[in-house]
Amino acid sequence: MEKRAWAIEQLQKKYAELQRLPKRSDFDNLTMCKIKGLLGPWPRALEAAGLKPPKEKHKSGAKKRRKKAAGNQAEKGEEK
Repeated sequence: MEKRAWAIEQLQKKYAELQRLPKRSDFDNLTMCKIKGLLGPWPRALEAAGLKPPKEKHKSGAKKRRKKAAGNQAEKGEEK
């Protein structure tokens, strides 16, 4: 069995057993570290196992607003 598939199976088995999203503390330290090593941070691991919907990636525009604000600050400085 592929290692990634093993990690996904561990999460899915624990979900079936507990009838809730598994927490890191539901696994022994070695198993939890292996799962995270193969699938990434815990929320991404749960997503990879199909237990949690993927985090929606949307641009809030915060970076754009900061850039615009910095530009406005520079313009104000030139006007003085």
